[in-house]
Amino acid sequence: MPNIKGAIKRVKQSAAANEANSHVKASMRTAIRKADAALMNKEENAEELLRNAVKQLDTAARKGLIPKNTAARQKSRLTKKAQ
Repeated sequence: MPNIKGAIKRVKQSAAANEANSHVKASMRTAIRKADAALMNKEENAEELLRNAVKQLDTAARKGLIPKNTAARQKSRLTKKAQ
C-alpha cells in the first residue's frame, strides 16, 4: 500500500474504475453469447438480443474498453448471422 496521499487516492480510483469496467465488459460478453446462441437456434427473440448486444458493444467501445474496430467487427459478424 502506498504512503503518499495522492498514490493512495489513485489506488482507490483505479479499483473503482476496474470494478465498473469489468461489469461493462462482462455484460457485453454475456449479451454477445446470448445473441449468438439465439441466432444459431433461430429463436424468436433473436432480434431483440442482437440489438442488446450491439448496444453493449457500442457502450464498451465508447468507454474505451475495446477498440472501435473490434466492436464494428463483432457487430458485423453478428448481423451477418442474423441474415
